[in-house]
Amino acid sequence: MIAYIDGKLTHKEAAYVIIEANGVGYEIKISLNTYSHLKLDERCKLLTHMHVREDAQILYGFLEASEKKMFLDLISVSGIGPNTGLAILSSADPEELKSNIITENVKAIQAIKGIGAKTAQRLILELKDKLKKDGLIGGTNLLSKPSHNTVKNEALSALVTLGIQKNIAEKSIDAILKKEGDDVPLETLIKLALRTG
Repeated sequence: MIAYIDGKLTHKEAAYVIIEANGVGYEIKISLNTYSHLKLDERCKLLTHMHVREDAQILYGFLEASEKKMFLDLISVSGIGPNTGLAILSSADPEELKSNIITENVKAIQAIKGIGAKTAQRLILELKDKLKKDGLIGGTNLLSKPSHNTVKNEALSALVTLGIQKNIAEKSIDAILKKEGDDVPLETLIKLALRTG
């Protein structure tokens, strides 16, 4: 397995990055937590998880070990795959998510797009005790703000990559932009879209 990739960040979108290491470009799916801390054309190191399917080998990347651990915990829950795990981490930072699981806040977990009542309850049941034992997880605030001309397209691309149907994602984004205004940061736009509908 590939434990991490260390190299130059050559391409960055809300849903994935490409890191060049020793002449090879690795496409790595990322959460918004990781996205907000990466700078294009700089050297970076992402901890990775490689998910192998019949038709693909997909790398998922995380800037911090705590986020990778939360991702691995999430995908250990029956019914939560890697894309859903990434969507969950994109809608809430690991500390907020951990708090919601430990306090059994089903409503907050259900507010994440793609998570129903049964999945939220299963997630709490399977992870609550484990997370209590693990101790604190450091979270981050997502405040970076990309230029407006690409925000809508990047948000749409990220949502589709996370498994949201394109027409549903477009409606959510348009509604949020109409309500919040055009200067919504990309991370906020995607988080809000994941929590609506």
